[in-house]
This record gives sequence, structure tokens and C-alpha cells, in this order.
Amino acid sequence: MKFTLEQINTIHDHLGNSETLRLYTQALGDLGVIHADSYVTDGHTEFFGADGYKVESLPTHEIFTVADTSNKEEFLHQLDLHESGKTSYVQMSKGLAETGIEKWIIDTQKLTMTFYDKASNELQVDAL
Repeated sequence: MKFTLEQINTIHDHLGNSETLRLYTQALGDLGVIHADSYVTDGHTEFFGADGYKVESLPTHEIFTVADTSNKEEFLHQLDLHESGKTSYVQMSKGLAETGIEKWIIDTQKLTMTFYDKASNELQVDAL
């Protein structure tokens, strides 16, 4: 199934927040997205479908340098700040970059969000 960035953006406009993350993920899956890789450095996301199909969003914020070494405690603190509404998406992204998070991957089939550092180490897996 082929999907477009416009379709993804429509879903994001309606469900793209922490309160509806599971519904957002399910809607992406219904659209044919298998997983979505979001990069902290500039906020762009790569959406992958069947047979290597891929759609990429534009960057959403300025470039943040991702720390070479991850700090799991501070990373979890940054996530907590965001989930409790104390930081914006951009502030969270900057905080994640400073704690060494390179990207997170949303898996629409497993309904998980997994955070990775620059060395591709899995730091946190959250069920959605």
C-alpha cells in the first residue's frame, strides 16, 4: 500500500500528540506505514512501507548536535518533562540530543516506540 506525506500529515494534525500516540501509531499502520524513524538532529521522519517504500518529511526545527555518549537517566528525565507538558516538542528534541538520543522508531505492528543513541544502542522501548 502506497501512502503520501499529505496523508501522514493529516493523521499527525489530528492525532500527533502524546495523549493519542497509540491511535496515531495505529492510524499510520492502517495507512500502510510499517515503521517511522524520527531523527532528533532536525526533526525529520522517514516513513517506511512494504517493499522498501519510503516517504520522508522535511526537517521541523533547527539542527541539534547529538551527544556522542548517551545519558539514560537524563534522557528519561527529558521524556518525563515532555510527557508532563513542561517542554515543547522542540525543547524535548534539544534535550534528547544533549542526552545522546539520535532517533526513535515507532513500530506500527508491535505498537512500540524505541529510542536509540548514536551507536544504535536501544535505550528504551515503550509499549504504546
